[in-house]
Amino acid sequence: MIKVEKIVKSFGNLTVLKGVDIEIPAEKVVAIVGPSGAGKTTLLQIMGTLSRPNEGRIFIDNTDVSSLSEKNIAAFRNKNIGFVFQFHHLLPEFTALENVCIPAFIAREPKLQAEKRAKELLDFLGLSHRLEHKPSELSGGEQQRVAVARALINSPKVILADEPSGNLDSKNREELHRLFFSLRDQFKQTIVVVTHDKELAAMADLQLTMNDGRFV
Repeated sequence: MIKVEKIVKSFGNLTVLKGVDIEIPAEKVVAIVGPSGAGKTTLLQIMGTLSRPNEGRIFIDNTDVSSLSEKNIAAFRNKNIGFVFQFHHLLPEFTALENVCIPAFIAREPKLQAEKRAKELLDFLGLSHRLEHKPSELSGGEQQRVAVARALINSPKVILADEPSGNLDSKNREELHRLFFSLRDQFKQTIVVVTHDKELAAMADLQLTMNDGRFV
């Protein structure tokens, strides 16, 4: 599903990624682990087309995203990639339902269709009773599940998650971990998770370790 070829990324004199090569199989949960500063988040951002490498190429579902224009890369990202971050980045002035719908609206999906899909996802995630609640009225676990629903709204092929359970208590963390495997099975998605959580990494279909800008 994702193929990374000879990716190099530098910030000034600091080279963070040093010729990374990796292939991520489809419909698997893949955990990327390693010490802080190893380059995990930088690689995830490049795989998610949020950042461009200095050298190398990224293929997602056989599309060379490295060659796309900024406009086309934004459209590709909106349709094919969902993101879940440690900090959920929900917009505080909008309800759970409205937050989930935003990527669909960006993709110009009709309002009724987007809301129907959002309600189905929130129901799947056990949040059908929280549709009209704003983020400040939700628990941390509920906020993160709304963020997951938002990541799923456009039925992306790939979900990229950066320390998604980092701010959750043990109960919500376990629920979120189980959810990733449900998504893999129910929606046939490829899920790549950058994590320091050893339990989640051990559960993954594939565990990859980064150190000093390379896979080891």
